Amino acid sequence: MKFVDEVSIRVKAGDGGNGCMSFRREKFIENGGPNGGDGGDGGSIYMIADENLNTLVDYRYTRHFDAERGSNGGSADCTGKKGEEMVLRVPVGTTVIDAATQEIIGDLTKAGQRLLVASGGWHGLGNTRFKSSTNRAPRQTSPGKFGDQRDLKLELKVLADVGLLGLPNAGKSTFIRSVSAAKPKVADYPFTTLIPNLGVVSVDRWKSFVVADIPGLIEGASDGAGLGIRFLKHLARTRLLLHLVDMAPLDETSAPDAAEVIVNELVKFSPSLADRDRWLVLNKCDQILEEEHEERVKEIVDRLEWTGPVYVISAISKQGTEQLSRDIMRYLEERNLRIVEDPVFARELAELDQNIEDEARAQLQALDDARTLRRTGVKSVHDAEEDVWGDDDEDDEDGPEIIYVRD
Repeated sequence: MKFVDEVSIRVKAGDGGNGCMSFRREKFIENGGPNGGDGGDGGSIYMIADENLNTLVDYRYTRHFDAERGSNGGSADCTGKKGEEMVLRVPVGTTVIDAATQEIIGDLTKAGQRLLVASGGWHGLGNTRFKSSTNRAPRQTSPGKFGDQRDLKLELKVLADVGLLGLPNAGKSTFIRSVSAAKPKVADYPFTTLIPNLGVVSVDRWKSFVVADIPGLIEGASDGAGLGIRFLKHLARTRLLLHLVDMAPLDETSAPDAAEVIVNELVKFSPSLADRDRWLVLNKCDQILEEEHEERVKEIVDRLEWTGPVYVISAISKQGTEQLSRDIMRYLEERNLRIVEDPVFARELAELDQNIEDEARAQLQALDDARTLRRTGVKSVHDAEEDVWGDDDEDDEDGPEIIYVRD
């Protein structure tokens, strides 16, 4: 199934039904009075998080969703039928954003969580509602209100405990294959991984965690090189980052330089995400002589000025992967326990999580704005401002200005 993590849709809640104007007409009953019923409320539109879904592909081609309109009121004080609710199912981890205001309407992070995205219109009133002591036969009704209409942007961020960072061919997919039952594609060329992959790592019988593998980053990814940095958003909700570095690159590039590239791109995307707990994992140790391990590790650690945990592994031969998995499980358990016992730590983590979400949202919005400008033939926001505020008067001596816009 194709992986889609961003879509734009339009939702339209049902309009309310109109009120009815009717009078009671029965044999031997004169001046029966009003008996027009109210209309029905329009159907609302909800989104619900479904743990059985892992992509937004269902909304790639069907983009408009209209809920049912409420029925009009009837005679004999009959109220119109309420419009049926519409429920749109999305994967857990979906963020719903109002495209017009960029306001986050809600974040569906738990299975079964329900979110109202468009309210149905209020019903109209029948003429019975307007009866009074001075107006015994009212000929007044009210129409139903319009239902909400919204343009929404849906963004999916996978939910994982651990996220993998690294250059293409650093061994991220091989690592996730070696520690879990996931089988992402592995090959000897860059950008084998094109979509995020999730794997469940079982440490003991009742202990496990989820690890996410995203496409590799290269230098300049923040400027659009390679597959760009949009996939970094999938690491926003992880608890721990593993920075995988190839100790023996086939192209004989510098391992410390490669490690530094990832750190720089991570900081450009979100400085707060770079502050997330991160472990350095040096992969492919089986490709170099054992006596060279210490020297290569020191070279990378010194370049990054690294003070955190360092692991030397070989994902393909599973050397060191079991100990790494157990240490990750222990870290996650201690982290959860500390959140419960230490309110200050919990508050600091919540603030960090919010900062990461805000910075990731701003970065993604900037990328979307830049893409929109490119489509209209404008290179940057600065160029657009020059067109508006510059000195290009239509009545200058060169005659009228003609602007060509590339479609």
